[in-house]
Amino acid sequence: MEIIKGIENLKRDFINPVITLGNFDGVHLGHQKIFKRVIEEAERLNGEGIVITFEPHPLRVLDPDRSLPLLSPFRKKMMLIEATGIKTVLCIEFSLNFSKLTASEFIERILVNQIKVKKVIIGFNYHFGNQKGGDVETLVHEGRRFGFEVEVVEGVKINQTPVSSSKIRELLQEGEVEEASKFLGRDYPVIGRVIKGTGRGKDLGFPTANIERSEELYPKIGVYAVEVIWKENHFDGVASIGRNPTFNPEGEISLEVYLLDFGEDLYGEEIQVNFKRRIRDEIRFNDAQELIEQIKKDIQWAKENVFLK
Repeated sequence: MEIIKGIENLKRDFINPVITLGNFDGVHLGHQKIFKRVIEEAERLNGEGIVITFEPHPLRVLDPDRSLPLLSPFRKKMMLIEATGIKTVLCIEFSLNFSKLTASEFIERILVNQIKVKKVIIGFNYHFGNQKGGDVETLVHEGRRFGFEVEVVEGVKINQTPVSSSKIRELLQEGEVEEASKFLGRDYPVIGRVIKGTGRGKDLGFPTANIERSEELYPKIGVYAVEVIWKENHFDGVASIGRNPTFNPEGEISLEVYLLDFGEDLYGEEIQVNFKRRIRDEIRFNDAQELIEQIKKDIQWAKENVFLK
């Protein structure tokens, strides 16, 4: 997939560009529905399907004091978008100056003059431009003026609940990873590099891969059945998100993963952890032996209820 970082680095003319634009945090089923239409229309027009997104997330520029845990930081978002079949992403740097562009200015300067857009495909509730002053009606009006088509894609619902990034964040923060997977169209992934930990898991007989903390959202503290992907190989595992209260109750939140039937060294390697099902809350045990017995129960539960199903 071609990734163009910065509108100033757009050095070529797109061919009959069909575009969509947004933040696309999580690349959930609603986003995927839009991307599918972009690809279909680009083929119909013998053109290129292009996703336009923004980095950093606008809220981090406009309201930096507001904590917004990301479902998909930039690199992960690019990976997820590529998996949908999109061939080109234009990532525009979002700054305070850029935020001052009105919707009409953005359309004329960026979409018309620089991209030479042929068709725009957006979600029904998309807003853009200074103070979010632009919407579907703005695009339709300016499309008539400048000669590009506009298509609006209706949202996706799961059991009558609209699919949205905010809903997925809410589910993950509640530990409802199975329900979040329905809205995402896949298991929720966390991607990170394996770093050295305390080595306590190895001492207990269950060596864990400690994942370097990133800005992406972790599910609620607890123990989960997971799938681990490393070098395109898939492994069953059990992951713990928490502070390790048995040994270090004041510690920082960490993600540790025990891979079943695995004996290789993962230090320095990047792995993907897909959350499949929540097993239990984090518990403080009286001693190491109690913890060992519970880990055995967690592994058995995961085998019986997730991996053998």
